[in-house]
Amino acid sequence: MILIGFMGAGKTTIGNRLATKMKIPYLDIDNEIAYTEKMSITDLFKMYGEQKFRQLEQKKLLELIETNAVIATGGGIVLDPINRVKLIEHPAPVIYLETSPEIFLARLRNDISRPLIKGKTDTEIKSVFTPRKAHYEACADFIVKTDDKTQEEIVKEILTLLKIWD
Repeated sequence: MILIGFMGAGKTTIGNRLATKMKIPYLDIDNEIAYTEKMSITDLFKMYGEQKFRQLEQKKLLELIETNAVIATGGGIVLDPINRVKLIEHPAPVIYLETSPEIFLARLRNDISRPLIKGKTDTEIKSVFTPRKAHYEACADFIVKTDDKTQEEIVKEILTLLKIWD
């Protein structure tokens, strides 16, 4: 299963809970990149820029996509056409955690660990999100609206969609 969505949508939190419930590994593409490159994503952006990060992100997606795990992607995974094709064509279900700008802005307000939004206004952050929304929707097998739901409700909804809730 692959989780997509914007920064602050809850991919990490929900991914961990799903993996625990399903008794399979949880893999976070950003964490895997940081581990492989031996540096934080923030440092990677500073040293090599977004283009290099996107190349590493694609490589890691292609490496992990066959893994029986819950995989959380970075918010920008859908920017690359090759990634979108892989997400759409691969048989693993892709879940878009759809979160409204009001919610993700509140979650991101004091987050300094995300290089693409560091120091940006709410309007600037929304402008990063807007072009991605259609890609998230196009890549998703299922769209789960996360606003006004608890983590447990979101996990239950996903597992019900996948028909594995017990």
